[in-house]
Amino acid sequence: MKIYRFPRFLSKNNLDSPYLIAGLGNPGKKYIDTRHNVGFDMLDVIASANGIKVSKIKFKALFGVGKIKGKDVILAKPQTYMNLSGESIREIAHYYKIPPEQIIIIYDDVAIDLGRIRIRKKGSAGGHNGMKNIIYHLKTEDFPRIRIGVGGPGSQEDISDYVLGRFSKKEIAVLTNTAKDMPAVIDAIIEYGMDSAMNKYN
Repeated sequence: MKIYRFPRFLSKNNLDSPYLIAGLGNPGKKYIDTRHNVGFDMLDVIASANGIKVSKIKFKALFGVGKIKGKDVILAKPQTYMNLSGESIREIAHYYKIPPEQIIIIYDDVAIDLGRIRIRKKGSAGGHNGMKNIIYHLKTEDFPRIRIGVGGPGSQEDISDYVLGRFSKKEIAVLTNTAKDMPAVIDAIIEYGMDSAMNKYN
């Protein structure tokens, strides 16, 4: 795969930093359609809606560049595996001097009902290993995140097995409806700010 050279509008000397929107997941065919990869899935929907191809590789991520609501954006899917997601996020943020408030992370959450969206300006990792690693590398919890509910495991089911399990057809139908809102959620954050997006979609 060719190493990508960023277009001039994303020069690291650009004073108007781009947004970094990252979906979390695990690379590889065996993880496709698993609960832990819902961040990847939602990012693909955002990319498609905005005509951005997430197919280049740099900074330990697959990424695409473009504009959303007139703002420069980098869409990224870290390829480090979930537990090391922060390595990729840190490299992109450092290179392009992206402030934490313009780093939006999309990921799965077992504490939220299936298909529900929860937008927050900041917060702890809440037990999510990918988020723990991002917080460790960015050295702050103060960055936006969009949590996608994947429901929780049964009382006898191991949490790791649950998040690495695949969605049923019924669950996919629910998440398909959730995915329809994702481009509008990102539009609202970029155009009107976090408070407006939280009031409308939480």
